[in-house]
Amino acid sequence: MDSERPTDMRSGIASPDAFLALGREVLANQPFSVLLGAELLALAPGRCELGLALAPQLRQQHGFAHGGVVSYLADNALTYAGGTAMQVPVVTSEFKINYVRPALGERLVARAEAVHHGKSQAVCRCEVYAVQQGQEKLCAVAQGTIAALPAGASDTAGEGAAPAAARG
Repeated sequence: MDSERPTDMRSGIASPDAFLALGREVLANQPFSVLLGAELLALAPGRCELGLALAPQLRQQHGFAHGGVVSYLADNALTYAGGTAMQVPVVTSEFKINYVRPALGERLVARAEAVHHGKSQAVCRCEVYAVQQGQEKLCAVAQGTIAALPAGASDTAGEGAAPAAARG
C-alpha cells in the first residue's frame, strides 16, 4: 500500500474508509467482477460483505441466480476475508459450497469472515443471501482455505488479492 494513503500512525492500519476504498480498487481491477457488477459493501480485517444485483443474464432457465454466480460471490468474499485477516495478497486454495435454496430476488449479498488464520493461510466461512423486497433468505453456505501468495507473486495476481495493512 502506498505511504500516501490515510492510516492510523500508531497501528499502521488504514482507516476504515481508506481500507474499504482500497478493497474497492482491488475489485475494480478484477475484470470478471466488473463484468458481473459486483460491489464491495463492507470490509474490515477478516470480514467482507459483497453484493451483486441479479440482472436477467445472471439467472438460469428457472429464473433464479445461476449457481456459478452464487459460487463466484462466495469465493470472492471468502478471499477478501482471508486476505484482510492475513494482511497479504492471497488466492483461494480451495472452497466448498452448499446451495440450500434457490437464489430468488433482486440481489445477492455474501458475508464472509475469517474463522482462523496464520501467516500462510486462513480458513473462512461465508453465507450468501438472496434479497427480495428487503427480505434476506439464506441461499448458500461456503467454507474455504485462502492461501498467501509468495512474495512478488502479487504483481501478476490481481484476482483475489485483498488490501494489506499499511506498513510504516
